[in-house]
Amino acid sequence: MKRGLVLVGLLAAVAFTAFAHAEIVQRGSIRVKVDGGIAPKRLPRDHPAPVSVTVATAVAPTKGGAQPQLTRIEIAINRYGRIDSTGLPVCEMDDIQPATTQKALQACRGSLVGEGHFAGQVALDRQPSFPSDAKMYAFSGRYKGKPAILAHVYGVDPVPTSFTLPFVVSHRGGAYGTVLTGIIPARQGNYVSELSLRLSRSYSYRGKRRSFASATCATPKGVSVASFKFAKVGFHFAGGRDITSTLVRTCKAH
Repeated sequence: MKRGLVLVGLLAAVAFTAFAHAEIVQRGSIRVKVDGGIAPKRLPRDHPAPVSVTVATAVAPTKGGAQPQLTRIEIAINRYGRIDSTGLPVCEMDDIQPATTQKALQACRGSLVGEGHFAGQVALDRQPSFPSDAKMYAFSGRYKGKPAILAHVYGVDPVPTSFTLPFVVSHRGGAYGTVLTGIIPARQGNYVSELSLRLSRSYSYRGKRRSFASATCATPKGVSVASFKFAKVGFHFAGGRDITSTLVRTCKAH
C-alpha cells in the first residue's frame, strides 16, 4: 500500500475515535461514521430561531481493504430546519480558488457562514497525490449558477495547496427540506477520510436580524421534548457503491 494511503487510513482511524454520538454503517468493504446536530436544542415550536448546524463524517475501509473513493456526499436536513442566504454577499469560486486562507477571507469575508475540517488524499492536475489535513472555511456563494456553500481548504504541508469543495444547495419536499450536495472531483488519487462542517452566521439585512441557519422544534402543545430525524447523509463512491446513514436527535420546545 502507498505511504499516502497508509496516512489516510490513520487519519480515518483517529476520526472514528472522536465521534461521541455517531451512527456507524458498514457495507461490504466500506465503513462510514456520521455525527452532528443543532445548537441550541431548546427552540420555539411555532417559529424559527437561529441555530448552528454541525455535520461530521468519516470514511474508512474495513480491515485489509483499500480506502474507498468518495465522489459525492448528500446531506439532507430536516424540513423544520432552514438555510437562507438572503442578504449575504455572493462568493464566487474564482474569488477563492486558488487562494490562501487569508486571501479567501479578504475576498469573501462578508459571505462567511461556517468552518470545518478536511482530511484525506488530494490529487491535483499533473501532480502526484499527497495527504492533506487542514481547516475549511465555508462561504455562501454560487456553483455553476446554483446557490452553494463553498468549502475552501488551504493546507501548507507537505506543500501549499488550495482547493474548494462546492456544496450545492437545493430544496425538496417531504421529511427533508434542504439538501447540500458536496462534489468531490472524481480524480484518481482523491480520497476523503474525514469531513466536518459547522454552519452558523447571524447578520443584519434591511434593518432586521437574520440567521443563515434556523430551526423550530415542531411539537404538539403539551409535548416539550421531540425526537426527530435531524439529517440523512448519502455517500456515493466510485464504482457505483452507495451508503446512507440517518441521524436521530432530540429538541426541547418552548
